[in-house]
Amino acid sequence: MTTLSIVIPAYNEEQGIAAIVQRVLDVRPELAQVGVTRLELLVVDDGSADRTADVAGGIDQVRLIRHGRNRGYGAALKTGFGQASGELIGFLDADGTYPPECFPQLCQAALNGADLVIGSRRAGAASHMPLARRLGNWFFANLLSLVGRQRVSDSASGMRVFKREVLARIYPLPDGLNLTPVMSTRAIHEGIAMAEVPIPYSERVGRSKLSVVRDGSIFLHSIIWTALTYNPVRILGLLGLSGVALALLVAAGLVAARLSGVTTLGPWGVAAVFAALVAGVTGISVFSLGVTFNYLVSLFYKQPVRQGLFGRPIFKTPLDRHFGWMGVLAGTAGLGLAAASLALGLTGWEIARLWLYLLASAMLILVGAQLVIYWILLRVLDELSQREGQTQKDMNVS
Repeated sequence: MTTLSIVIPAYNEEQGIAAIVQRVLDVRPELAQVGVTRLELLVVDDGSADRTADVAGGIDQVRLIRHGRNRGYGAALKTGFGQASGELIGFLDADGTYPPECFPQLCQAALNGADLVIGSRRAGAASHMPLARRLGNWFFANLLSLVGRQRVSDSASGMRVFKREVLARIYPLPDGLNLTPVMSTRAIHEGIAMAEVPIPYSERVGRSKLSVVRDGSIFLHSIIWTALTYNPVRILGLLGLSGVALALLVAAGLVAARLSGVTTLGPWGVAAVFAALVAGVTGISVFSLGVTFNYLVSLFYKQPVRQGLFGRPIFKTPLDRHFGWMGVLAGTAGLGLAAASLALGLTGWEIARLWLYLLASAMLILVGAQLVIYWILLRVLDELSQREGQTQKDMNVS
């Protein structure tokens, strides 16, 4: 016997709440066909100023929960999650945009092994989503796919079904509209088995409460910061490598220009050189910072370093183990280039011929110093991580 608890958060939805509740109740025969024998329907009135609570409370088989004041979409959902009794928990909005008729398909996917099933508005079904929101969902879905290395077509869908035991792994969740992208981000990084089921999307009843700019910025902030708490090097490492790639691209351009006979740089060339210097030094620093944060995250969770930049080792020995000799090599090369430039200057070379070499030497010295500093820091964190792991092992043995 499987029970599905469906939570509907509602704030000033008196125009549409009765219709969506009835549509949910009408889907019970189809739910029974896939193995869901009992439906529990909870409506959480989030401090509405209209008759939402009266309308919902007057419908049989609806369990009404009321907030004394408006606490937010996520808070209403979490209240419902906490009072739901089903092995499966689902939710959808009260405005009629999501089709409760698709709950059987979502439950079927959950009963077939998925721990979290997302009703995807971007997986092929008909959609009446406004263009601005469609573009926003496309951006956030691809951003989450990038930082999480798992394809998700609709990171912010407000119609889902999940197994009750998943809650312990995806909490804490925020109180606002950003609950859904944070849930998706946590689920990916927790290794929760996810599935997506295509659903149609309709125009809402009444006025939308979503602000594309304000809530879009909150969604972006939520995805990035949640991902950083699990796998910092994925984001910081990619940013750092981008800076290093820019520096290498400019260096290759300088070599190509010199081989083609160009001996002077114009204003744009000088600007490119300085941009490369800043990007290269900053890129190394940000990349190393991401690696360091991954060690700190592993210490916090008391688990080995997981995730990583590409999800699997690229080198037999982790790259950070080589930071020491790489830093010494870069610093030595920089000092050598600086000494050679000084010697050439003392023999009569003009500064116009030497400034680029001096700039390159400064960059190599700075990069070398950063790598050595981070190598020392990472060795300390590695020792602390191993000590923590050994302590836990000894405690388990005893």
